Amino acid sequence: QVLDASTLSFGTRVRWFAICFVAGVVCSILGTALLWLPKGIKLFAVFYTLGNIAALASTCFLMGPLKQLKAMFEPKRLIATLVMLLFLVLTLCAVFWWNKKGLALLFCILQFLAMTW
Repeated sequence: QVLDASTLSFGTRVRWFAICFVAGVVCSILGTALLWLPKGIKLFAVFYTLGNIAALASTCFLMGPLKQLKAMFEPKRLIATLVMLLFLVLTLCAVFWWNKKGLALLFCILQFLAMTW
Protein backbone atom coordinates (compact mmCIF):
# COMPACT_ATOMS: atom_id res chain seq x y z
CA GLN A 1 0.00 0.00 0.00
CA VAL A 2 2.98 2.31 0.36
CA LEU A 3 3.52 2.03 -3.39
CA ASP A 4 -0.11 2.97 -3.85
CA ALA A 5 0.62 6.49 -2.50
CA SER A 6 -2.20 6.06 0.00
CA THR A 7 -0.49 8.42 2.46
CA LEU A 8 -1.22 11.44 0.27
CA SER A 9 -4.36 13.40 1.02
CA PHE A 10 -6.96 13.85 -1.68
CA GLY A 11 -6.11 17.54 -2.00
CA THR A 12 -2.41 16.74 -2.49
CA ARG A 13 -3.24 14.13 -5.09
CA VAL A 14 -5.44 16.55 -7.02
CA ARG A 15 -2.81 19.30 -6.78
CA TRP A 16 -0.04 17.05 -8.15
CA PHE A 17 -2.38 15.68 -10.80
CA ALA A 18 -3.01 19.24 -11.99
CA ILE A 19 0.70 20.12 -11.91
CA CYS A 20 1.70 17.05 -13.93
CA PHE A 21 -1.19 17.42 -16.34
CA VAL A 22 -0.44 21.09 -17.01
CA ALA A 23 3.28 20.27 -17.38
CA GLY A 24 2.36 17.60 -19.93
CA VAL A 25 0.20 19.97 -21.93
CA VAL A 26 2.87 22.69 -21.81
CA CYS A 27 5.57 20.24 -22.94
CA SER A 28 3.42 19.05 -25.83
CA ILE A 29 2.56 22.58 -26.95
CA LEU A 30 6.17 23.73 -26.55
CA GLY A 31 7.36 20.75 -28.58
CA THR A 32 4.88 21.58 -31.33
CA ALA A 33 6.04 25.22 -31.37
CA LEU A 34 9.69 24.13 -31.55
CA LEU A 35 8.94 21.85 -34.50
CA TRP A 36 9.23 24.80 -36.87
CA LEU A 37 12.79 25.67 -35.84
CA PRO A 38 15.77 24.31 -37.76
CA LYS A 39 16.52 20.89 -36.25
CA GLY A 40 13.39 21.38 -34.16
CA ILE A 41 12.26 17.81 -34.76
CA LYS A 42 14.55 16.60 -31.97
CA LEU A 43 13.12 19.12 -29.53
CA PHE A 44 9.61 18.32 -30.68
CA ALA A 45 10.09 14.58 -30.18
CA VAL A 46 11.64 15.02 -26.74
CA PHE A 47 9.09 17.53 -25.45
CA TYR A 48 6.14 15.64 -26.92
CA THR A 49 7.34 12.40 -25.34
CA LEU A 50 7.95 14.14 -22.00
CA GLY A 51 4.44 15.59 -22.25
CA ASN A 52 2.95 12.13 -22.66
CA ILE A 53 4.99 10.77 -19.75
CA ALA A 54 3.84 13.70 -17.57
CA ALA A 55 0.23 13.02 -18.56
CA LEU A 56 0.65 9.39 -17.48
CA ALA A 57 2.27 10.50 -14.23
CA SER A 58 -0.63 12.84 -13.53
CA THR A 59 -3.11 10.00 -13.34
CA CYS A 60 -0.75 8.12 -11.01
CA PHE A 61 -1.42 10.80 -8.42
CA LEU A 62 -5.17 10.28 -8.64
CA MET A 63 -5.16 6.49 -8.74
CA GLY A 64 -1.85 5.63 -7.15
CA PRO A 65 1.00 4.05 -9.09
CA LEU A 66 0.13 0.42 -8.35
CA LYS A 67 -3.51 0.83 -9.32
CA GLN A 68 -2.43 2.78 -12.43
CA LEU A 69 -0.10 -0.02 -13.54
CA LYS A 70 -2.75 -2.67 -12.88
CA ALA A 71 -5.26 -0.70 -14.95
CA MET A 72 -2.77 -0.11 -17.78
CA PHE A 73 -1.88 -3.79 -18.00
CA GLU A 74 -5.42 -5.19 -17.81
CA PRO A 75 -6.09 -7.55 -20.72
CA LYS A 76 -8.37 -5.05 -22.48
CA ARG A 77 -5.67 -2.31 -22.32
CA LEU A 78 -2.53 -4.42 -22.62
CA ILE A 79 -2.01 -3.99 -26.37
CA ALA A 80 -2.63 -0.24 -26.25
CA THR A 81 -0.22 0.14 -23.32
CA LEU A 82 2.53 -1.86 -24.97
CA VAL A 83 2.09 -0.03 -28.28
CA MET A 84 2.19 3.34 -26.52
CA LEU A 85 5.34 2.45 -24.56
CA LEU A 86 6.95 1.07 -27.71
CA PHE A 87 6.29 4.29 -29.62
CA LEU A 88 7.62 6.41 -26.74
CA VAL A 89 10.93 4.55 -27.04
CA LEU A 90 10.92 4.41 -30.85
CA THR A 91 10.34 8.16 -31.08
CA LEU A 92 13.49 8.86 -29.11
CA CYS A 93 15.45 6.20 -31.04
CA ALA A 94 14.39 7.69 -34.37
CA VAL A 95 15.55 11.14 -33.31
CA PHE A 96 18.78 10.40 -31.48
CA TRP A 97 20.16 7.20 -32.98
CA TRP A 98 18.67 6.83 -36.44
CA ASN A 99 18.36 10.56 -37.30
CA LYS A 100 15.10 9.92 -39.18
CA LYS A 101 12.92 13.01 -38.84
CA GLY A 102 9.94 11.60 -40.71
CA LEU A 103 9.98 8.43 -38.68
CA ALA A 104 10.13 10.41 -35.44
CA LEU A 105 7.11 12.45 -36.51
CA LEU A 106 5.24 9.28 -37.44
CA PHE A 107 6.06 7.74 -34.06
CA CYS A 108 4.78 10.88 -32.30
CA ILE A 109 1.50 10.58 -34.17
CA LEU A 110 1.32 6.91 -33.26
CA GLN A 111 2.05 7.82 -29.61
CA PHE A 112 -0.97 10.11 -29.69
CA LEU A 113 -3.16 7.46 -31.28
CA ALA A 114 -2.04 4.79 -28.79
CA MET A 115 -2.68 7.14 -25.84
CA THR A 116 -6.14 7.89 -27.24
CA TRP A 117 -6.84 4.21 -27.82
